[in-house]
Amino acid sequence: MSGFFALKPFHRPRLWLGLWVFAVMAVVVLSLVNLSGLPPVPEGGDKVEHFLAYALLSASAVQLFARRRASLLIALLLVVLGIGLEFAQGTLTTTRMADPRDALANTLGVLAGTATMLTPMRRMLATIDARLRPARA
Repeated sequence: MSGFFALKPFHRPRLWLGLWVFAVMAVVVLSLVNLSGLPPVPEGGDKVEHFLAYALLSASAVQLFARRRASLLIALLLVVLGIGLEFAQGTLTTTRMADPRDALANTLGVLAGTATMLTPMRRMLATIDARLRPARA
């Protein structure tokens, strides 16, 4: 895959990209469905969940995309997604409510995940992918 959103050279690029897209979709769905049947989360615990979800999404983008600019654009889009989902919770659902602190936790998570591009962790998925490569006879 070439171009702005080119992936790093993986042996299984469709698998990794598919898992990332699935994770993004899961965050969207879980942000909008009625979760009132679940056990209550301790005070402030939902902020940790928001932070971790968006940190994982953005760190995964750093793992996937070959170009730093693509990872940065995706980080910006994840921030917009987090804000948009908070808005949608307040306007499109009756069981959820918008919380600016959730949007802030999402944004801080994106920043933390994107910061992994400055660390050796940015190559973690490539290392895993190489180790999962089938041995040649």
